[in-house]
Amino acid sequence: MALYSEKVMDHFRNPRNVGVIEDADGVGEVGNAKCGDIMKMYLKIENDTVSDVKFETFGCGSAIASSSMATEMIKGKPLEDAMNLTNKAVAEALDGLPDYKMHCSVLAEEAIRSAIDDYYKKHPEKRKDN
Repeated sequence: MALYSEKVMDHFRNPRNVGVIEDADGVGEVGNAKCGDIMKMYLKIENDTVSDVKFETFGCGSAIASSSMATEMIKGKPLEDAMNLTNKAVAEALDGLPDYKMHCSVLAEEAIRSAIDDYYKKHPEKRKDN
């Protein structure tokens, strides 16, 4: 069996949504000191929906693939759906990650949540649980 699925390799070789949103509504950055991976997510929010998302990732192929897949999974989705994205869902969408690379999908989940938290800090009136 191959170490990485075709989907992982595709998202690593051809990552989607790479870049910066200069006027992002929410920005989240997370890192894992143990492996050195750093992810930064940028969100553009319109009508409580992720209208655009970009990422910058410094890390291994699994980190890049996880970032890319996660952005594809939340783009165009309501904020609530984006906030509920799990690392397990990201890994499953990639047709699996080796156990020792699962932390990459966790970073993608955490980066998205961090960006959404940043958005709500800037726009507390938008938070539905107020």
